[in-house]
Amino acid sequence: MEEDIVLSDLPFIDAHVHLWELGRLRYPWLTPPFASDGPNGSVEPIAHDYGLADYRAESAPWNVVGIVHVDAGADPAHALDETDWLQGIADAEGMPNAIIAFAALDDPEVETLLAQHARRRCVRGIRHIVNWHADPRRTYSARDVTGDAAWARGFAALGRHGLSFDLQAYPGQFPGLARLIARHPETPVIVNHGGMGVDPGAAGVAEWRDGMAALAALPNVSVKLSGMGFAFHPLDAAAIRDRVLATIDLFGTDRAMLAGNFPTDRLFGDFDTTLDFLADAIADFSEDERRALFARNANRIYRLGLPV
Repeated sequence: MEEDIVLSDLPFIDAHVHLWELGRLRYPWLTPPFASDGPNGSVEPIAHDYGLADYRAESAPWNVVGIVHVDAGADPAHALDETDWLQGIADAEGMPNAIIAFAALDDPEVETLLAQHARRRCVRGIRHIVNWHADPRRTYSARDVTGDAAWARGFAALGRHGLSFDLQAYPGQFPGLARLIARHPETPVIVNHGGMGVDPGAAGVAEWRDGMAALAALPNVSVKLSGMGFAFHPLDAAAIRDRVLATIDLFGTDRAMLAGNFPTDRLFGDFDTTLDFLADAIADFSEDERRALFARNANRIYRLGLPV
């Protein structure tokens, strides 16, 4: 282990950040009444405005040199409004450095929205959350749309507009998704939150590993080491370390990146604890590998052009 580098001093591109102003756009999931029986319990603790200044204050102990904003669950009707609001912040403040916008890929008119997003300077890709689980307490959607022909057509359209795709799904969906992604090597895919292996026990871990292995076999797929609280709450340093190392074992140090997922991950722990656990998991890697995981991979994958 190299002791001369303080990990919090390394240039850090946070590859998964959310900002919102609840009075500007409608966010159904952040609007009362708040239920406690969903995948992550009540979100009431984070249901307040969160701007760039708030993020900068929360991340101040870390050397954040860039951020990637990922769609924050605004009403789908406000997808382009969210992008334009974020682009205005980027133009004024220099961050976010990239925007991952929302588009429902199964919408028959999705190409119109993709073209509009792609015209905005900082837009690099799209996220359409598609987590489906047989357990109604874990699922985000009523059915799995990823096997539909309409969704496959929307996915195919991403490459025509030079857009990547941020994939937030569950491991049970990954084998089918891998077959679709393999047909579109022109589209970079970034797996969110370490694959969201939320099912416990040997069977759950095996399903996560098998699904992630199917995705990792595709050279156009990378992964974010983020959102560990979805699988491990309360946060568990040993469990997070094992999951991070197992993910890197599948994807390598050139296709993985650290990310915070704040403020959402504050449901599980504070920023410093979250980043400390992630950083500690890779503390035994070489300096070049740690710099890649902290910033250089995100810089390349999201086409940021920052000097890291």
